[in-house]
Amino acid sequence: MNRVLRSLTILTWILVAALAAAPAWGSAIIGRNATGATLSIDHRGHAHVSYRSGGTVRVLEASGAINARASSRGRSQVRFRLRYGLRGRGVCLPYDGPPLAWLLEACKAPDGSYWALQAWTRLKPNYGGTTGARELHLSHWRGPVAQLVINQNWAYGKYRHFFGRLTYRGRGVYGFKATRTGAPLDGYGRNIYVDTFDSRYGKGWHRENSFLTHHRGKTLGDFCYGFFPHYGHPAGQGTRYRATAEGPGVTPDVMWAADDIGAYVASVQDEMQALERSWGDPKCRT
Repeated sequence: MNRVLRSLTILTWILVAALAAAPAWGSAIIGRNATGATLSIDHRGHAHVSYRSGGTVRVLEASGAINARASSRGRSQVRFRLRYGLRGRGVCLPYDGPPLAWLLEACKAPDGSYWALQAWTRLKPNYGGTTGARELHLSHWRGPVAQLVINQNWAYGKYRHFFGRLTYRGRGVYGFKATRTGAPLDGYGRNIYVDTFDSRYGKGWHRENSFLTHHRGKTLGDFCYGFFPHYGHPAGQGTRYRATAEGPGVTPDVMWAADDIGAYVASVQDEMQALERSWGDPKCRT
């Protein structure tokens, strides 16, 4: 690895270091390793959830939040009021909202809003991890959900490179405070969790890394990541990729997926580099 690449790799470690454990501020994490989850909404617009975890049936009521606020230093992000142990019943009208990743159950409420339960493994060991707690996430919204867009190109002509944006209603999703390892410390920060398929880590899906969206440059909520060798681990290039992000506020989690871009094409690289540089993020320059 040459000197420039070593420097870039060190910078990447600093900017997108692995999450050992990160609090979640998005769609509420209401349980882990849950089975048999059910969802209904009562006449007050409160959601009732039941599920089994660790051999115990758990119930809760959720209320008090919908959608998301735009990132702000002066106002807190919306959050649910969760009352565990409170049992209730309601209805689950047929869902006619947008398609959702990791979906267990989705309902249209009597007031026309939507509620959903999604379950996925958010935290895995970086650079090849496959296991972790499967979290149960609850969301409540009206209108559009967040959008996660990722572009692929190359770094040094051979390493895979991603750059993209997480937006909600046309505005970037980002936070203001985080730990040195990239765990958000406010209700606005979001991580992008990237998995790679059939890579040098092995067959099937493996975690590559997770990293924060940015709040610099012209396009807030953007991010970039290079699939370089890290900490003695091989470059995680695969045949397919997927990336998941918790939605802002209490909106649903969203996922992007695509095949690997393939061999280097100079015209594509020029186009992608021009696009990335037009965003003006000092952290993202290929």
